[in-house]
Amino acid sequence: MGVLDDKVAIVTGSARGIGRATAELLSEHGAKLIINDLDTDLAEQAASEIEGETAVYGGDLTKDGAADELVKTAIDAFDKIDIIVNNAGYTIDAPIHKMSDDAFQRMLDIHTIVPFRVIRAAAPHLREPAKAEREQGVEVFRKIVNVSSISGTMGNAGQANYSAGKSAVVGLTKTLAKEWGQFKINVNAVAFGWIETRLTASKDSENTMEIDGQTVQLGIPEQMRSMAPALIPIGRPGTPEEAAGGVFFLCSPWSNFVHGQVLNLTGGQFTGMTS
Repeated sequence: MGVLDDKVAIVTGSARGIGRATAELLSEHGAKLIINDLDTDLAEQAASEIEGETAVYGGDLTKDGAADELVKTAIDAFDKIDIIVNNAGYTIDAPIHKMSDDAFQRMLDIHTIVPFRVIRAAAPHLREPAKAEREQGVEVFRKIVNVSSISGTMGNAGQANYSAGKSAVVGLTKTLAKEWGQFKINVNAVAFGWIETRLTASKDSENTMEIDGQTVQLGIPEQMRSMAPALIPIGRPGTPEEAAGGVFFLCSPWSNFVHGQVLNLTGGQFTGMTS
């Protein structure tokens, strides 16, 4: 018997990386999953490989109406929503004096606008059951976990766009926590440090993704990667599975009194100008 038995979870960007590890961990503990990825075929493959009940919404969540369709997929498949993990995202790095309007806007769209739209679309399916439960004197906790980054909490050179989007996620999280705490909807964020994914892999010609016909270069220079032991007291970057563990905690019953918080998952990383 799992601690998340009969819970329904939406995890965006869940066909690979941290999202995939999170989906697998939630499923392992009994949750039913909505798997999402920009690549529909990859989302279908992930759903077929993850044990437990799954449904799939493939497509670009920044498109008009996509967040509503994602939520509809969950309701059509499982008739409710208990957990939302807003994880989908990527990076377009450049120093600010060389950064285009498009590169800045794309980071706001995926990291801030998409979580807002997903939460707004899910609102009736979270708030209305909670109102009925409150009238009955019953406490049922639901969970929203927004993925931020220490780039958003402390800044990071070359990531003005990403840092701005991830900082906004913190403000969104804390505001929603104030609005929805009355409904026993825990709203928290995780701020990841250096986690080994394609976003922090070596920056080479093969580490790219396609969005709207545009090739986006991912990864970081090898010289920077070599600095990991000096920057992280644990001595290495984190794994997607370790990152997923923090998300799982905020989705679990053990976090019922954790609300409006940002959980730093960094290995103690020494970066940024504030704490």
